[in-house]
Amino acid sequence: MSDGTRDAAWWHSLRSKLKNWYDQSHRDLPWRETKDPYRIWISEIMLQQTQVATVIDYYHRFLAAFPDVQTLASADEQEVLALWAGLGYYRRARQMHAAAKGIVEELDGQFPSTLEGVLDLPGVGRYTAGAITSFAYDLPSPILEANTIRLFSRLIKFEEDVTKRESQTKLWEFAVELVAVKKQSPGKLNQAAMELGSQVCVPKSPSCTSCPVSKICPTFHDGLQDRIPKPKAKKQYIDQSHVLVAVQRKGKLLLRRNQKGEWWEGLWDFPRAALPKFLKNQKQIKSLTPIQEVLEEELRSRFSLSFVCNSWFHSLKHAVTKYKIQLHCYTAELDDKLPSGEEDWKWFKPSEAAELPLTASAKRVLKQWNRQMDAKKSMLS
Repeated sequence: MSDGTRDAAWWHSLRSKLKNWYDQSHRDLPWRETKDPYRIWISEIMLQQTQVATVIDYYHRFLAAFPDVQTLASADEQEVLALWAGLGYYRRARQMHAAAKGIVEELDGQFPSTLEGVLDLPGVGRYTAGAITSFAYDLPSPILEANTIRLFSRLIKFEEDVTKRESQTKLWEFAVELVAVKKQSPGKLNQAAMELGSQVCVPKSPSCTSCPVSKICPTFHDGLQDRIPKPKAKKQYIDQSHVLVAVQRKGKLLLRRNQKGEWWEGLWDFPRAALPKFLKNQKQIKSLTPIQEVLEEELRSRFSLSFVCNSWFHSLKHAVTKYKIQLHCYTAELDDKLPSGEEDWKWFKPSEAAELPLTASAKRVLKQWNRQMDAKKSMLS
């Protein structure tokens, strides 16, 4: 079987097999129960860089608060970020909010119904526009994302690096051809291709014996599933270490809203600073004394406020893009007054803080703080 066998009969067979398999085997997902482009748009933005299982609850909560584009457009950004908190890549939420405002102000609240119109929305690229217009309007709009890249690469036995521009061009050409026949239900074909790539044509040990298109797949025929697509180079991370302080006063915690241009812009976090070097000595970290001056100087340098660190209470690891961060958390006191009129520094009760749009790591720290406070109360009672 060679790449040259993709004649009209091959394409007809592929489309038929994909649709038949999808009808019988697709997962029931909430965004597949609607043709509303707004709801499909919300799901597609959420699904960028995020697993399906994680998105489902966020999707339901978000639509309960913002059931249509008008309610999203009129919402305060902090409301939007609060419901997005935990999904990460917060720029997606801000662009979606901006797009909703544009739809209401410039399009009279009508979601665009063409590929070009959807592409004009902030935060929407070629894949997302293709998904929305094919799923909502059944337009012959091609899509290419991680699952279909893998499936299409195997269907054409493509052994080159799929991240290269010329490789992407070739795979997009395949995606265009797949949905080129309008009467063949382009939306269902796109859904089927994504689902097959997600559930069967997986990266490692694909289930080829149960795959509906294995008989017309040259990669399966030649036993090249482990080589196609070409494995990506292992991602290189940069190690960093941060210090975070939980400052308590009269039962409240001090939080800061991150500024424009900073990581997690618009989200609330505990006072945090990067440390000049990666700390590896756990005894040093927990005892605090040998490193206290370094920690306090970093915090003072960043915020122009004097903090006094008291004791270590938690460490955790998290990742942000290319950075692997070790976060060391300390109880602390604020030895200064907050600047008058400052809106981005505030004291919150722990229960109030839990309702804010917090960074993902701040949520984890707050939970740990509450657990330790509850444990202390139990010991005293």
